[in-house]
Amino acid sequence: MMSSATSRSSLPSGLAVLTTFPDVLFIPELIFGGLVWILIAASKVLHPIVLGWVMFVSVFCFVMTATLLFLYMCGAHGGSSSWVTLDAICQVTAALFYLSAAVLEAYYTILLSADLTLTGWWTAYQENIAAVVFAFVATLLYVIHQIYSLRRWKSS
Repeated sequence: MMSSATSRSSLPSGLAVLTTFPDVLFIPELIFGGLVWILIAASKVLHPIVLGWVMFVSVFCFVMTATLLFLYMCGAHGGSSSWVTLDAICQVTAALFYLSAAVLEAYYTILLSADLTLTGWWTAYQENIAAVVFAFVATLLYVIHQIYSLRRWKSS
């Protein structure tokens, strides 16, 4: 049975991270964020500034999420309430970053659809469509995680 962090004001540690909501969302955040990272890294670049931001967001959030997951599983927070604040700040930042990246990636994909006559751009277009979908799924996961992290922060 998965427990909810909204009734507690502390962060889980050890394997309890994988059974506590919203902390269990770290795993799908890593999966979908990693997919965005891979798809953006593999795509052709028509507008580097747009894809540069999306790549930064996907790498930054992947590393941040993996680091927080590792630190929580190691119990580095020691039950300190400042870690609850750090968790809330990280989730809010990731949600806002991913929202901006998903919208920019969707815009870039729309621009790319106008250039499908160029050789090899059809595959890039399909990769970018997948990246848009995964970026919006990652955004949704981070927003859900953010809401519950802010509730945990408020109750701490």
